[in-house]
Formats: sequence, structure tokens, C-alpha cells
Amino acid sequence: MRVAVCQLNARDDRAANLAAAEDLLVRAAAAGADLAVLPEYVDFLGPGDRMPPAEPVDGVVGTFFADVARRLGIWVVAGSFHEAGPDPARTWNTSLVFDRAGALAAAYRKIHLYDVEIPGRVSYRESATVAPGEQPVVVDVEGLRVGLSICYDLRFPELYRRLATDGGAELLVVPAAFMMHTGRDHWEILLRARAIENQCFVAAAGQTGDHEPGRTCFGRSMVVDPWGTVLAQVADGPGLVVTELDLDRLRTIRAELPSLANRRL
Repeated sequence: MRVAVCQLNARDDRAANLAAAEDLLVRAAAAGADLAVLPEYVDFLGPGDRMPPAEPVDGVVGTFFADVARRLGIWVVAGSFHEAGPDPARTWNTSLVFDRAGALAAAYRKIHLYDVEIPGRVSYRESATVAPGEQPVVVDVEGLRVGLSICYDLRFPELYRRLATDGGAELLVVPAAFMMHTGRDHWEILLRARAIENQCFVAAAGQTGDHEPGRTCFGRSMVVDPWGTVLAQVADGPGLVVTELDLDRLRTIRAELPSLANRRL
């Protein structure tokens, strides 16, 4: 299985963002990728008052990536977008997975939301505008079990343990828009930890660079193997890498260091 992680600098122009994402997917397919992963909020990352209206999974964003997946003949994890949610005030942050024929294979709604209040420094409540999802999701990609997550989920190891143990995940994907100040200290460490403790490959695709208003994302999209080794990483700026996943190595690691089998809790 050849996997691409695509790194984007989405702004407040949805048409331009979708065109840039399509270009990365074309390059991924040309490089032989079977599966390509795009970042969180792939279609829009800008001021809230200019955000396109939330829409269903078969809206503009879903239809666009279904068409691209079908035309290129690859699996696409379409990062995430604002799905019309349970009430007018809150959307879902939703990741869609399309197969080679452009059919919707899975949808995952981000479970963990970033709420922080530090007096005099920062006040941010993602839950004010985004409703949490409730269900972990694993999708079968031509025999490869792929566990879905989004950005802030990365800090909650119990989600990934469920994906690996209950869902049989072998690859964990992380579309993200990780902030610069936390990304430079935590991004790689957390990705490698999730890979090691769950003995899974991890493919993480991040937003990169500046986004209005006053937001800078870390980037450094990467693929990590079940031993915690970084197999490939995207340099700063938009781009992609394509990496072969050696599933025999995954099986060897799980057999020779059977920590999943040895767990007691």
C-alpha cells in the first residue's frame, strides 16, 4: 500500500483551496499512491464571518472529492470540512473517505474539541461552534484497516487504542491544522507515540503556514511506522510525500514485541 500525505496552506478562498488540494492529489496519483490524506479544514481556513455555509456530506466539498477520487482512481481521505450539524449554531468537523470509484466509504466526526481558558492569555472554545462526534470509525481500504481521527484527537490515546484493539486498525490517519507553538514541541512526539503504543502506521497531513486571522500552522506532515520511525516528512510549505507501507514489518513488530497482545487493561 502506497500512502501520500498532502500538506496545504488553505486560506479564505474555497475555490483556490480545492484547486490546490486537487493538484496535490493529481501529483500523489502520478507517484503511485493508493491512498492520499489531506489536512483538516481542507476547503477553508480563515475568518469565521467569511466561512461558506455548512453543508451535508454530498454538498460541494463531498461531491468535489468524490469526483477527484473517481477520476484519479485512488482512495482519498478528504481532510475535514464543516458538515451541517445538529443545530444551526454548531457544525460537525467531519472527515470523508472516498474509494477508487468515488463512493463514500466512511465519515468520521471529530470527537475531541479544543476548549481552553487561560486568563489574560487565550480564550478559545471550539465547542461553541462545533458539535462533538460520538463514534470511533475504522474503514477497510482494500484489506488495510484504517482508523480515522482529526487534529486535537491526537492528544487522547484512548481513542487510538480503541481504533487498534476494537477496530483492528493497522494505519491511523490524522488530518490536522496543528498550531505552530504546540506543533514544534508536541506534533512529532505524539505521532510517534501513537504509532509505537498501538503498533500501527500513522499518516498525518497538516496545514502549514499563516492563515487569517493570526493563525500559523506547523505543517511537517509525515508518515511513521509501527516502530516509531519517521519514514517520510514534508518540508515547510505546501507539498506531499508518498511512502510504501510494509505490512509484513507491522506483523513482525507485533509478533516480536507483543504489547497489544500482552495488555491487561
